[in-house]
Amino acid sequence: MKVAIIGYGNIGKAVATGLIHSGAVKQDDLFVTRKTKNVDSNNSLKYVSNQEATIASDIIILAVKPHQTDEVMKEITPFLKKNQHQLVSLVTGYKLITLQAFCPGLPVYRAVPNTAASVVESITCIATKQTKGKNLDNIIALFSKIGRVEIIDEGLADAATVLGACGIAFALRFIRAASQGGTEIGFSADQALKITAQVVKGAADLILKTGSHPEQEIDKVATPRGITITGLNEMEHQGLSSALIKGLMASFNKINQMTSEK
Repeated sequence: MKVAIIGYGNIGKAVATGLIHSGAVKQDDLFVTRKTKNVDSNNSLKYVSNQEATIASDIIILAVKPHQTDEVMKEITPFLKKNQHQLVSLVTGYKLITLQAFCPGLPVYRAVPNTAASVVESITCIATKQTKGKNLDNIIALFSKIGRVEIIDEGLADAATVLGACGIAFALRFIRAASQGGTEIGFSADQALKITAQVVKGAADLILKTGSHPEQEIDKVATPRGITITGLNEMEHQGLSSALIKGLMASFNKINQMTSEK
């Protein structure tokens, strides 16, 4: 399988790194493009033109900025072949119907991964008009190599961007804040960060591996009149849950505003 990543920015780089590290794609079979070439330290990657990447690949991952997408699609469309290519767009707000207008009959998908793809721990939400078939199976298999995959309705693609892609930044901000608190209660900054990161990883695995609801796991730790419930209640008094929900909604309103302006 040969893969092209058109647009080697932060998310393109994360996906490329994950695909190589996971063994999903051989380095010689991965082609990347960007306007400024060879600015990344990994100069062993194949930096080529959009046209060359399209011709050489089977799966094309479009990871350019929204305002660049129409131009890039016009550039690569003449080289797309129905019996060879599948096109996956990571572009925020770029709808399947718009992709399909450029390349009728070609299998097209919208995917929303996050930067944890670089360590094969992404959640990638995929939307497509296809409900089954070998082409869809190939795309699911590819993105499963860099983390977990959820198939979603396209109407949830913007919400997936907020919860899954922006969400990693929200989680990292929590880790930063908690580790700063850890430093205040006596740990070195390095120890506090490692402990906090592992705590968050462990909490996530509890949910993903057991299927438990967060409150079920909280109840196992928050004993009556204990120190855990005291801390939790203070966080709620200070608006922790409310702030998180409001932050998600603010991002969702922003993405709705951006897509409605197109």
